[in-house]
Amino acid sequence: MTRLVRGEDFGQLFETFTRSAWRWECQAEYREPHEAEAFRQFLTGETPDMSFTTEWLANVRQATAAGRRFKRVRVLTAPLTDYLRFEMFAAPGNAAAGEVIRVMSTAAAVEHNLPDHDFWLFDDDLVAIMHFDDHGMIAAELVDDADTVAKHRRWREIAWSHAAPFETVLTP
Repeated sequence: MTRLVRGEDFGQLFETFTRSAWRWECQAEYREPHEAEAFRQFLTGETPDMSFTTEWLANVRQATAAGRRFKRVRVLTAPLTDYLRFEMFAAPGNAAAGEVIRVMSTAAAVEHNLPDHDFWLFDDDLVAIMHFDDHGMIAAELVDDADTVAKHRRWREIAWSHAAPFETVLTP
């Protein structure tokens, strides 16, 4: 099966997985409208209003309290883009909710032949390949083909084994 989902259909994936949700996050910048104001505030030195994360963090807390796992590896440029500095600013809130975040450099991602597309891997049997444009995520392509899923699981194992806890990165 391959199909495109967006909006609420994409959101449902985070409520219906049973064991694990794992993210490969490799873009240097995301242009999601719902975080634009907080990002602007961050750039101007204001305290960002992170209320746009409330629902996400509640879902992570609920899922992890029920024994389901949220993990991700975030690729970091050198030097960090402004957007990646913003994401690293937000990372402790995600971690406090129960998400495990690791990071790796762009150079390490290239060295280990990791993909240049973002994806979520749900329960080791469904891949959501994320597609973006200049205004954020436009859709996720859901794929459950055994070969494609196996390839993404291999990438996950490589990335996870070569990434470091996000706390090792000095954030401004």
